[in-house]
Amino acid sequence: MKTKIETKEAPIATGLLSQAVVSNGIIYVAGQIHSTAEGILIEGTTEEKVHQIMKNLTAILKAASADFSHVLKVNVYVTDITELPKLNEVYKTYFTTEPLPVREAVCVKAYHLVRALK
Repeated sequence: MKTKIETKEAPIATGLLSQAVVSNGIIYVAGQIHSTAEGILIEGTTEEKVHQIMKNLTAILKAASADFSHVLKVNVYVTDITELPKLNEVYKTYFTTEPLPVREAVCVKAYHLVRALK
């Protein structure tokens, strides 16, 4: 059985995806970018962008009655690996409970934002 998780405190999942889904007690959260709940990409430093992403994740986890202490695994995608230390400085302020989640960080050449047609 699957349960869809939705909150207006994070960007709306359009098209063919959900913000999160719970199945067998495990929460699967969709990837997030530095967009406000209203769908506006924020400008600013890497740290400001990561804080926005974490704010989105906080809202989605809260809607699923969870928080960062419940996270098992994180996948991070960056377009510039030299920004990873800045990301890590913000990241460690959200993940503070042991055991910390396992994580992989992947550098991708570019990403494209695609808005699905309704």
